Amino acid sequence: MSTVVAPLTYGGSITLWAYMAQASQVILEQHDHYQKQTQRNRLYIHGANGKLMLSIPVKHLGKMGHQDYKTVLIDNQFPWQAQHWKSIQAAYRSSPYFEFYEDEISFLYKAHFPHLYAFNKAFFDIIQKFIGLSFELTFTKSYEKEIAHQDIRPLQEMKNNLNEVVLTYTQVFADKNGFISNLSVLDLLFNQGPESLQALKNCALPKNM
Repeated sequence: MSTVVAPLTYGGSITLWAYMAQASQVILEQHDHYQKQTQRNRLYIHGANGKLMLSIPVKHLGKMGHQDYKTVLIDNQFPWQAQHWKSIQAAYRSSPYFEFYEDEISFLYKAHFPHLYAFNKAFFDIIQKFIGLSFELTFTKSYEKEIAHQDIRPLQEMKNNLNEVVLTYTQVFADKNGFISNLSVLDLLFNQGPESLQALKNCALPKNM
């Protein structure tokens, strides 16, 4: 049984959730700086035309320096919630378990969230409940670059991240686009439903993390 220090992301990739599913304790990082082009505000789904990125618009500080993740504001002048939910519906309405989860997940795209961190935490709580994970959850008290526990925070990076679990399952548009790996955990949940937990617990984790 292990302890992992994990990032708080927009939904989170299947690989990220696999590490958390196989841990006995998860420590969520809450004192890091916001960085662009990460899973903090991006997720990937499998749409009719292949891999589709959904990105939450945020208000940047420009050249004023680093911004604490917990203070990052969502730029809600854009109708991103309606656009994201429309894309998710189009991608998964014909999946086996979409109707079982859509009401609670759709709430996230209707409620008003000023801060990105708060939105992602609400998303995290719903996904954890749906998957059925029972790890001990705590939060970092300060940012530490070097930590004693397994550090899976780098998994949120989008570029040059080759760490992926090997986990295959039936996807809605696989007959058209082929299987697409390591998408948002939503893809696994909508396609596998209650079987998602064992799939995450049983898959082999990358050895180079």
